[in-house]
Amino acid sequence: MTTTSRPLHRIARRSLLALGGAMLAVPAWAQADWPGGKLITWVVPYPAGGSTDVLGRNIAQRLGPALGTNVIVDNKAGATGTIGAAFVAKAQPDGFTLLGTSIGPQAIAPHLMAKLPYDHITSFEPVVTVGTIPHILVVGANQPFKNVADLLAAAKAQPGKLAFASGGNGTILQMQGELLQQQTGARFIHVPYKGDTPALQDTLAEQAQFMFAPAAAALPHVQAGKLRALAVTSAQRLKPLPAVPTMGEAGLKDFVVEQWQAVFAPAKTPAAVVQRLNHEINKTLKDPAVVALADKLGVTLVGGTPQQLGDLQKADSAKWAKVIKDGNIQAD
Repeated sequence: MTTTSRPLHRIARRSLLALGGAMLAVPAWAQADWPGGKLITWVVPYPAGGSTDVLGRNIAQRLGPALGTNVIVDNKAGATGTIGAAFVAKAQPDGFTLLGTSIGPQAIAPHLMAKLPYDHITSFEPVVTVGTIPHILVVGANQPFKNVADLLAAAKAQPGKLAFASGGNGTILQMQGELLQQQTGARFIHVPYKGDTPALQDTLAEQAQFMFAPAAAALPHVQAGKLRALAVTSAQRLKPLPAVPTMGEAGLKDFVVEQWQAVFAPAKTPAAVVQRLNHEINKTLKDPAVVALADKLGVTLVGGTPQQLGDLQKADSAKWAKVIKDGNIQAD
């Protein structure tokens, strides 16, 4: 007994020492409620009040307690979202600075702006896709177009006469109009506004013949009979508009466009931190209050893995890069 117990004792002691060394190697955030009470800054690269800001704030309010800390939202607006993105790209990759953004600065603007201080792919770690916003191709109620075919026929009969409105150069709303031209050979006039709201107002007033409008903004006007919905840009029909076809059903097979919102961290943020953030944000996306808010904002919540967001970003970046190049689209 004596001769066998000593080796076992030594083995156990060595195992405990090894375990202790491993524990010392574990990052501090894994030993307690990460991130140990340190504030997390959630950067929104747009002004307060938009859907990205409102939804981001609600997620942040729930994320903080889940991580044992507080999450503050910091609006760093400007340059179509690239100012906020640049700030996060330069932040320490420690999980304490996050970017709650959208498709614009992460997949479109980089192909329009020659000297961005970050690379939209390599400067960030994808965390999670928050949700997507479908769009509706709408015309004023007094316009003669009853469907997409009517609109395209009129445009081809009078090239460069019909105008489409957008929230500004480089926005996803403009990109859809450009994509429609490239896929059909029709030619329109692009009329950029300083924001989606004035673009929608002039479409209602029939100063512009049509626009691709965010579903939540357009839906009340469609239901009130002030706008006519010709098609939706999602892969499936929208529940509030069951009679309105998708662009695919209207004859444009490859026309699926959704404006996504997502969370990114600075490049080289540890994988374990990214996974923890992904896990906790996915949980918030199932919160009934967040679901109700998303429905009100017209956002379809998605969630998923960091890899899925990375794949989505790369695919859309390539898609819009081609549209921008083929259309010789220039930034302001």
